Amino acid sequence: MSQPETERDRFARVLFYAVVLVIGYLAFRIVSPFLAPMVWAGVFAMVLFPLHAHLARRLNRPGAAAAVTTVVAALLIVGPAVGVLTIVASEVTTVIQRTQDGSFALPSSPQIEAWYANLRQQTLFPLPEDLGSTLTDSVKGIATYIAGKAGDILQNVASLVFQLFVMLFALFYCLRDGGRMVDAIRTFLPFEPARREQIISQTHDLVVATVGSTFAVAIVQGTLTGITLTLLGFNATVFWGVMTAFFSLLPAVGSGLVWGPAAIYLFATGDILRGAILVGVGVGVIGMADNILRPLLLSGRTTMHGLLVFISLLGGVAAFGFIGLVIGPVIMAAFETLVGAVGPTEPPAAAQAAGAAPAGPAPPTDAV
Repeated sequence: MSQPETERDRFARVLFYAVVLVIGYLAFRIVSPFLAPMVWAGVFAMVLFPLHAHLARRLNRPGAAAAVTTVVAALLIVGPAVGVLTIVASEVTTVIQRTQDGSFALPSSPQIEAWYANLRQQTLFPLPEDLGSTLTDSVKGIATYIAGKAGDILQNVASLVFQLFVMLFALFYCLRDGGRMVDAIRTFLPFEPARREQIISQTHDLVVATVGSTFAVAIVQGTLTGITLTLLGFNATVFWGVMTAFFSLLPAVGSGLVWGPAAIYLFATGDILRGAILVGVGVGVIGMADNILRPLLLSGRTTMHGLLVFISLLGGVAAFGFIGLVIGPVIMAAFETLVGAVGPTEPPAAAQAAGAAPAGPAPPTDAV
């Protein structure tokens, strides 16, 4: 027969939980500056795990395989990203210098001037007399604002380089010790073994499918847009390629927010041939990249509904900043999996199949 709990025992239990909360809060304060690169490291570990597993089998040394995979990630992901950011910074700096010294002016044409004059006559509210001067002054104002923020931009670049280093460091350990990390997560999931394995597997598939496919499509569409604009003679094409990659995260419109206005400008200035080429490439190549790549990348994987992806991207950015582009879909994927786990039970066939699954972890889920 157990002894009744005394007041001293209750006080000791409350004190214990209070100490746990305080230590947990302090631990979060320590980890929070590195939360963004650690999340990136976890996502890259999931995406690159097949390569790591292949190297581990060939080298028979998980540590060496993790090191080689991390170097590959640095060469294929971090290196190009830093190079693109450097070129974008150079292009933006050139535009700022041209606007500040007065050598920058937006080109115009008689067709645009005639269209604008007709528009001014038909509108009920007054419009500026000179459209070109108005747009040029607006660009100068934006450039002056960016120039005033140059110090902050340089500080952010330095912070980005540091976070990339932390991300690569964490990626190595996520790859090498991913199995033990997943085992630790298993111990905290209050579900039966079959359901627990299903949650881990589905969350892994959702993260890889949603985040991996979204960013792969964004990179491809941004690259295609930059190459197309370069061949058609536009300036600052790397910058517009990066903007296309960001806009491609938006459903429906996506990359058309960049090449669409560029095509309209070509048609308005009388350059029908280049405008038609840009529309053809935009619709037939850049736009179709999403319809071709995404089904290939999502083949055989569970993915979130398009509306949930859109909300998780925008909501993630609003809540966490740029890293929210990754954290948002990851949290939503985990939430969707947990809701499915506590929802209606599976059909008998599915439950039997899940119960017949091996107790050990599936290879792809060993990467965090």
